[in-house]
Amino acid sequence: MGFSSLLYQGFGFIKMNEEEFWAALQPIETKPVFYRLYHDEQGFPLFFSQEDLPGKYIDLDQSTYNTPHTHIRVIDGKLVTLDTNVITKITPTEYGVSCHPQDVSIVVDSALPHINWNIV
Repeated sequence: MGFSSLLYQGFGFIKMNEEEFWAALQPIETKPVFYRLYHDEQGFPLFFSQEDLPGKYIDLDQSTYNTPHTHIRVIDGKLVTLDTNVITKITPTEYGVSCHPQDVSIVVDSALPHINWNIV
């Protein structure tokens, strides 16, 4: 059976047979696919990427990469899901955010009268 094709090239069409058609096709280069979670020094996620970028990251499988994550950290090079039922509160501490002595919602300069508050 005959096969012919018209291939657009530049300002015109060229006619070719089946062998010429397949010979004209260039092989497609496949690149490796990365599934990565980039994180900071404390293990807090920065962003997910499929690119090879500078920075600290862990490799993930595709299903983990596609799953939405909200409460995760990287601990010892592994992805850890945090318990979402953790309760925290702010308490006066020696070091922390300097707040007005009568209103914790007002942040003040540490040179002014203040109480330091931190999350425990």
